[in-house]
Amino acid sequence: MIAHPAGNVAATIAQSTSSRSSVIRIKGGRPAAPDRALSRLAYRASLSRASETALTLMSPLIAATSIAANLDELRARIGKATAASGRPQGSVKLVAVSKTHDIAAVHEALAAGQTTFGENRVQEAVEKFSSIRTNHAGIQLHLIGPLQTNKVRDALALFDVIHTLDRESLAEALSKESKRAGRQPRLFVQVNTGEEPQKAGVAPAEALAFVARCRDVWRLSIDGLMCIPPVEDEPAPHFALLLKLARKAHLQELSMGMSGDFEQAISLGATLVRVGSAIFGERPTASHQTGQQ
Repeated sequence: MIAHPAGNVAATIAQSTSSRSSVIRIKGGRPAAPDRALSRLAYRASLSRASETALTLMSPLIAATSIAANLDELRARIGKATAASGRPQGSVKLVAVSKTHDIAAVHEALAAGQTTFGENRVQEAVEKFSSIRTNHAGIQLHLIGPLQTNKVRDALALFDVIHTLDRESLAEALSKESKRAGRQPRLFVQVNTGEEPQKAGVAPAEALAFVARCRDVWRLSIDGLMCIPPVEDEPAPHFALLLKLARKAHLQELSMGMSGDFEQAISLGATLVRVGSAIFGERPTASHQTGQQ
């Protein structure tokens, strides 16, 4: 991040506002009556331009402070919710959802001690994190968006955890590529708890059988389950359903809970919460998948 010392910002304001003397003082130091309104407008415009310039220069500093403060607040809330659920501190991992945010935002989060990130698209993650990982070996990267079978090789080369295993063809592709590459990322089966036709995920009634096939047919190790409740629904029943399915499948990990409901998710057994806007602010572009992280 490029630093902009406060002195430089103040100098920019002074330089911009100093021009008002040449605008206001005409005809011997006093503006003629017909020109006073224009002079006032010009003066206000110069102040506006100065303010915009100052904010532009200061925005990286503001963003960095904001992201660090947001992370501190989230960690405190996660810790409090974890304690309230009767589990030890550190049993819930925060996945910072950086999808559609730029590299600068990721660096600001890294500077604040965050090393686990979630991305929605393979290509965006490759472009963003390939260079970052060169200098930050401790980063853990999670794929939280849909995975096409033709992107499996790239995904396995980059991601440590994949949250969106949801169909037989993907299980087969992951199995083959894992054998070829000699490594398998941690895998979560996505369950469509709301049975929404536009959303990816295995139907709840089919989840246990699908997990069994992933294990027995494709020889995949499944760590847990993931869900994204319908936006219009109360999330708690969906979290409770995912917990029930995980217990039946003898799975220990649950990826559930986002910016607006992660505390509820923790109370119902979440071990990973996926939080984006509460850390980085609103996204510069629309989300690529239904459900705000």
